[in-house]
Amino acid sequence: MKLHRTAQAAIVVAVLASASTWAFAQNIALVNGKAIPVSRLTAAKAQLAKGGQQVPPEMEGKIKEQLVLREIFAQEAERRGMAASPEYRDQMEFARQSILIQSLFADFEKKNPATEAEAKAEYDKLKAVAPEKEYRARHILVDKEEEAKAIVDKLKGGAKFEDLAKASSKDPGSAENGGDLDWAAPNNYVPEFSEAMVKLEKGQFTQTPVKSQFGFHIIQLDDVRSSQGVPPFAEVKDQLLQRVNQVKMTKYRDDIRKKTKTDFKFTEE
Repeated sequence: MKLHRTAQAAIVVAVLASASTWAFAQNIALVNGKAIPVSRLTAAKAQLAKGGQQVPPEMEGKIKEQLVLREIFAQEAERRGMAASPEYRDQMEFARQSILIQSLFADFEKKNPATEAEAKAEYDKLKAVAPEKEYRARHILVDKEEEAKAIVDKLKGGAKFEDLAKASSKDPGSAENGGDLDWAAPNNYVPEFSEAMVKLEKGQFTQTPVKSQFGFHIIQLDDVRSSQGVPPFAEVKDQLLQRVNQVKMTKYRDDIRKKTKTDFKFTEE
């Protein structure tokens, strides 16, 4: 049976219309005949979500506008031959490497997530080295030993530690507070400082300036208390998981680098 030409034409129009509707459903828009696929919108939304930005439905219109504008401007740049410039090729190479590197490390993290057992092992290590005592100390930091000795003499003469710290200490973090360093464990300080501090009795100051990489310190011990200890595992679990992930990633990066042949000498080697 042969169809009438009018019926044939109607079928062709219907098929083309259906195809056009399907194509439009797959694309955001056409720019000079080039399609912007919906997948690009999906990727843009995923990128925003990774950065912690919410993408409500009312934002989609703005994102689509930006994608269409990017295509318009990119086409114009190509029309002007900018894709052939050395600058473009260099930037494209950096972009290619960045995307590949991000994908490499993201894939490693996905396949090698930190486990609760690993986080617990880190927690046990922290508990094992946690200090028994915390110290509240003050210090005055100066550049020259002679200046430090002069301050010790003033303290012996009855001058107030807080006043001398405010007037003479070059440590901006504590000088305004009279040299107060708040509560801290000895291992928070450089070895020379902590060794001198833990030998003091409450209320005493160092009779001899303490030299460190920062200069010369005069230290006064205000108080000592039992350590607050390591917080419960549940409170620090997330931080420990992150720490384990960082350690794994560092080792992964180092392993790749070490097995690669190169004549370049890295600074830490």
